[in-house]
Amino acid sequence: MGRLGEIFRAHGDDYRRRFGDRMSHDQLKAMRDIEACHTAAAGRARWVCPRCGKRHFTFVGCGNRHCPACGGTRARQWLRKHCALLLPGTVYHLVTFTVPRELRRVIRSHPRELLELLMRVSAETLLDLAANPKWLGGLPGATALLHTWTRQSIYHPHVHVIVTGGGLDEQGRWREAHPRFLVAVHALSRVFRARLHDALQEQYPEFFAQIDPKAWSLPTAGSGTPSARAWVVHSEPVGSGRNALRYLSRYVYRVALSERSILGFRNGRYLVRYRTSDTNQPRTMRLEPHELIRRFLQHVLPSGFRKIRYYGLHHSSRRPVLRLLQASLALRLGQPLPDPPVDDDPYVPNCPDCQNPMVFEERIAPLAHLIFTAAAGLNRGPPT
Repeated sequence: MGRLGEIFRAHGDDYRRRFGDRMSHDQLKAMRDIEACHTAAAGRARWVCPRCGKRHFTFVGCGNRHCPACGGTRARQWLRKHCALLLPGTVYHLVTFTVPRELRRVIRSHPRELLELLMRVSAETLLDLAANPKWLGGLPGATALLHTWTRQSIYHPHVHVIVTGGGLDEQGRWREAHPRFLVAVHALSRVFRARLHDALQEQYPEFFAQIDPKAWSLPTAGSGTPSARAWVVHSEPVGSGRNALRYLSRYVYRVALSERSILGFRNGRYLVRYRTSDTNQPRTMRLEPHELIRRFLQHVLPSGFRKIRYYGLHHSSRRPVLRLLQASLALRLGQPLPDPPVDDDPYVPNCPDCQNPMVFEERIAPLAHLIFTAAAGLNRGPPT
């Protein structure tokens, strides 16, 4: 039973009474799912022990992609799958696109349209500059992950892109980038700002009109202080890419708050642990229940929205090319190919009596669902 679920069950009804008319359908659903997670309301699984023959029941998870108590197995599977696609001997780069604070409120109010635009413009800008012979001169592989929160769970949409430090040119030849340099980040930042400006103005003029025009101006040179209008694109080499993928995998199947970060409840506030972005030192913050719920729910994505996207050589249509390239580079370096990904075994509990691994029998729907189904059958009448 997750800590966030306990918080939602304790304070969720009051939060919905006060703010329900301003919550989206996806936020309401996320709350309901997390409240039911690993309780009788989500249903049960029945297991049998093959050694002693006894049957036992466990509560099942909600499966919501925003639930911090679910998704651990899927995150590990995602990590294994993508580590198996890494190119031998290639230095990867992690590129991060951010937007100034003047855009964040508008993006938060229209997430389906504007988060989609943010991810698309970020990836297209990076691939276009990489194709320029002045920089890489080829098509790299790129995996983009949307991230909408700071370490204190404040709304801050940005896109992380892990990119191969090399690409295929128009003749199909592999071109390697400099180990410490992929593209010029100053040029990348300016082109990204200009393209997002034009795309917003053309496709969503009603949203564009809500943005302070100062957001599009460049910071004054030599000001000595960070600008609120700074368009920051950060790029750094990350070696083989394995550690960068491990970092991104933490956010693939959860949002904002982890279960371990919620330390307890004292004097009417929740104690939440986080790390500072500049020194990475542990800190704690005290949040009232409604503020903690608000910070979590503002990161709930629209239904069907894909927070992970693949471009260039990482796109599914180019997966055979990536496999051939992987084999070619491994042969050149005299290295074996990475092992194909192996899915983690599903969760299997041990028998409480004899500690032997049990065997899954069936999933039992929650009682409310069974009553509803039976009532619906009675209302339909006998079959004809």
